[in-house]
Amino acid sequence: MRAHFLSVIAGIIGLMGLFDASLAAPRDRFYWLSQINRASAVMVVERGIVPKPLGAKISDAINRVDAAGDAPGAARSGDYLKVEQDLMAVGGPDISRLHSGRSRQDIGSTTQRLITRDDFLTAFEKLIAMREALLALAAQAPDAIIPAYTWGVQAQPITLGHYLTGYAAALDRQATRMREAYTRLNQSPLGAAALGTSSFPVDRLRLADLLGFDGAVENSLDANQISPIDGGAELAGLATSGALTLGALIADVTAQYAQTEPWILLAEGEETGTSSIMPQKRNPSGLVRLRAEASNLIGEATTFALIAHNVEPGMSDYKDFGNPKEYPNIMLRDMAALFAHAEAVIRSMRFRPERALDEVNSDYSTTTELADTLQREADVPFRIGHHFASELVNYGRGHRLRASEIPYPEAQRIYAEVAATAKVDGKLPLTEAQFRRSLTAENMVTASKGLGGPQPLEVARMLAGAKDRLVADRAWLDAVRAKLAAAARRLDEAFMALHG
Repeated sequence: MRAHFLSVIAGIIGLMGLFDASLAAPRDRFYWLSQINRASAVMVVERGIVPKPLGAKISDAINRVDAAGDAPGAARSGDYLKVEQDLMAVGGPDISRLHSGRSRQDIGSTTQRLITRDDFLTAFEKLIAMREALLALAAQAPDAIIPAYTWGVQAQPITLGHYLTGYAAALDRQATRMREAYTRLNQSPLGAAALGTSSFPVDRLRLADLLGFDGAVENSLDANQISPIDGGAELAGLATSGALTLGALIADVTAQYAQTEPWILLAEGEETGTSSIMPQKRNPSGLVRLRAEASNLIGEATTFALIAHNVEPGMSDYKDFGNPKEYPNIMLRDMAALFAHAEAVIRSMRFRPERALDEVNSDYSTTTELADTLQREADVPFRIGHHFASELVNYGRGHRLRASEIPYPEAQRIYAEVAATAKVDGKLPLTEAQFRRSLTAENMVTASKGLGGPQPLEVARMLAGAKDRLVADRAWLDAVRAKLAAAARRLDEAFMALHG
């Protein structure tokens, strides 16, 4: 049997923690309609809605229609009424008793959730792989100093590990939100019928268990007519947050890539492009495509919200079961593709620590620490220290000097002028060694003491935490897929027993 064979294979691999949803292909609507019919056949026999002999006849009809649909070039309808016609064509009108207590409404809602579940778990898997690539890049040089920017202007020095664990933290939150959303997604509408159940003693929890759901959407009106709206909006929110986080990273890398000497390059290959006329160009085509993909995903999420807005429950607009690009599946598939492409781009990135440090040293982003040092070591009020540091920057830039090149006597003179205005002692209370040290990027990074700062110990702690969360998310995904494989085996065993 096709379904039995596939679920057994999936189960074996799932128990190994390696189950890939693609092994259960084809997971189109025809496939899932068959699974729903199999679960329903088991339940209607168990509940006495149809007698066992008829259950065996229903089982045989399902197998024969499946076999016909699996033939090369065969049509595989996603319309339940067409599948029902095929079932009755091989088994007679009594086969329609399989439909007791069901409607195309709950069948459609259930099919949608089953397809969405597969797409959701694939997107989660791609998110994990992208996060792994990000942490691998951070691990190459976690304490290497890089410039950080606010308002598009160099602000303070941090480290590569600090920078990338910042994005890792955002993607951790994405994973947390997805895991939370899965608990709401993996609930079964089946057995709700059109919206008010039926007079048949349908066991909705048994149907849910056979199809791998964690439970049933309790209210039967909510199951088919209301939950697709807020459930789809939740998935649209996930698509949006993932795209926005990646968009920020893309903007960062693209901005510095435009420098004459970038400190992050893309390895020449699939993620770079060349000019047809300018031989020196190495265009960041991968970054540009990623940005377009992220923008497209946000557009799809917005489209779902607009489609669902002010739609009367019971309409098909926000369900769109007949559209091959139905929402929210297209969002999840494009989110998975976005994460997969992002992983490839990140793995093509080449970090240049010497160039990053030189970029920091070419500006004055360490002068905050000069003001902090004056307050901490010489009891100079911060605002006076800040004023002195600002005037020092004006002098250095005006004379085309780096911070390390400003003459100490000039620093003393500038401090005296600032002190006179503030009516405090005019002697710079730092030795030349203290003055020089306070302006180094290495000192500013290592002097940081706050939780989550760029200092090596904090970066190492945050990297370790990010890796632990990644392991936990991978374990969760493996456990979910193993659970689904086990449910598929239970369904096959119960369905095959109908012949007994």
